[in-house]
Amino acid sequence: MNKTKVPGKNNKHKVLIYAISTCAWCKMTKKFLSDNSVEYEYIDVDLTSDEDHEKIRQDIESKGAPPSYPTIIVDGKTAITGFRKDLIKEALEI
Repeated sequence: MNKTKVPGKNNKHKVLIYAISTCAWCKMTKKFLSDNSVEYEYIDVDLTSDEDHEKIRQDIESKGAPPSYPTIIVDGKTAITGFRKDLIKEALEI
């Protein structure tokens, strides 16, 4: 499964976004992170194989979140579902 890395000066947390390539909320989440110089990786779920879809769903659910997009995984454990600036800022200390 291909991850796309977006460089940023703020790299104290490992950030992974599961997104849909055409989703407005997903695009706003990526823009918000970029505007705040947060380094992150993302996977556009709709552009992956069925096998990868299942792995992604399992990963999201293992973090206690429903399979919804965008889902932001911080440091491999915290899952934030949806474009929630308040929760993103808190988790990333920005």
